[in-house]
Amino acid sequence: MTDCCTDRPSQIVVYSVKWCPDCKRAKAFLAQNQIPHVNIDVDDNPQAAEFVKHLNDGFRSVPTILFPDGSKMVEPSSGELEAKFLP
Repeated sequence: MTDCCTDRPSQIVVYSVKWCPDCKRAKAFLAQNQIPHVNIDVDDNPQAAEFVKHLNDGFRSVPTILFPDGSKMVEPSSGELEAKFLP
């Protein structure tokens, strides 16, 4: 996947893990609002796990959501997601 580990992905990329409640909530929000995105499970992708650490000062913080404009959200709350995506 070409967007695995770039800080300027061509689409929204969610770095997550299956067992994380915040990851599940963020992915559900995106799905419910029909926001196209790619999910990368950092438990299954060591390169992505290292990239997330690089983005977050050594921490494997999930979910980390990257946007094509180079911005990111780290462990966003429901309110932060709503503010970013909903008018």
